[in-house]
Amino acid sequence: MTYMVATLVILVMVALGVFFVVTVASVAGAALDGHTRADRRSPSASPGSQAVDAAEEELRLRYARGEIDREEFLQRKIDLER
Repeated sequence: MTYMVATLVILVMVALGVFFVVTVASVAGAALDGHTRADRRSPSASPGSQAVDAAEEELRLRYARGEIDREEFLQRKIDLER
């Protein structure tokens, strides 16, 4: 009877250990993923740079739809980078 109780206690401890490791790994992975996203677009980026990103995206869409030609696309892209 005591062996069964000891075995049950050990199994519960192992299960809790596995749960703890999985939880910590999940939280660390989520934090790392958030960190890499922050590296791509720094939190100190000004609202003006976000407007430029939106303008560049619109420019890419217009070029992809064929509304503007390559020369106009490249010239406007250069203008936006200034």
